[in-house]
Amino acid sequence: MAEEAIFRCRPIVTDKCVLVTGGSRGIGRGTVEAFLKAGARVAVNGRTAVTTADGIAALGESERLLAAPGDVATAAGCEAMVGAAIEGLGGLDVLVNSAGIGKFGPIEEFDEAAWDETHNVNLKGTFFCIRAALASLRASNGNIVNVASDVGLIGQAGLTVYSASKGGVVNMTRAMALELAPDVRVNSVCPGYVDTDMVRRDYIEQADDPAAAEQEVVNYAPLKRIATPGEIATAILYLASDDARFITGSALQIEGGSTAGR
Repeated sequence: MAEEAIFRCRPIVTDKCVLVTGGSRGIGRGTVEAFLKAGARVAVNGRTAVTTADGIAALGESERLLAAPGDVATAAGCEAMVGAAIEGLGGLDVLVNSAGIGKFGPIEEFDEAAWDETHNVNLKGTFFCIRAALASLRASNGNIVNVASDVGLIGQAGLTVYSASKGGVVNMTRAMALELAPDVRVNSVCPGYVDTDMVRRDYIEQADDPAAAEQEVVNYAPLKRIATPGEIATAILYLASDDARFITGSALQIEGGSTAGR
């Protein structure tokens, strides 16, 4: 009977204290919603107080939601934001690093500023949010889920800089899983194209032929569709739950088969 209890329809994270960076939109917002439905208390991070408040408003007011605005592109910003979230929640059981940016384009279009902007948010921000949260996560025997990408596992033309940052997240996850075991589990998820404002605003709508660009995105995965934020959030919820207590160092692919081979 005890073994059967492992297999539940919904992972249990009731009353867990969770911080989701980039929680005001996209995959992050879907993740906040999933944790709320599962009974957790969630600190929602957006880059500014306004974007954070807008994200919370879109989710609906709840006494289990806490605003934790802050820019994760700097170490100081990470430390201040994580500290405020931990103080407001009274501790931390789960850190989800979902904040991220991505720019499409050929190598020639990326200067040092664009490189730094991408890596500061995607890679440096992930590292320093984890560093700031470590004492609380060790105290709770908590865990971390980093949002990487399928292009952190394989390359894609036009996404060289983004691929580099997400590849760093994947391998950093593995190294941290070894360093922080057995006290803290560290995992990553690797989505393919997800129907978020980043994909639509920064790629599809910028294309000369948006309809063709959207079809290209749909065709990218062998399953021939774009994932929803909720599908990624479900995997994050599982990895963060006690149901996944023997999983660490993983890079869970949720990409419709895009990394299976070409």
